[in-house]
Amino acid sequence: MPFSGVGRSLVVAGVVLLVIGVLILLLERVGIPRLPGDIVIRRGNWTIYIPIATSILLSLILTLLFALFRR
Repeated sequence: MPFSGVGRSLVVAGVVLLVIGVLILLLERVGIPRLPGDIVIRRGNWTIYIPIATSILLSLILTLLFALFRR
């Protein structure tokens, strides 16, 4: 079947997203502080959280970790 590789990739991507989602929920309970570059908009009954600084910091940490494991 030509789509077996695509199916496998989708399953792996789904598992990765599931693990990331669980980690985010666990870290939220621990109480990760919001960094100064993160944007929070609260209007009435809804809240939008845009973690710009947190995303940049996480990207730098993951880049360093992957660079170390590649060697």
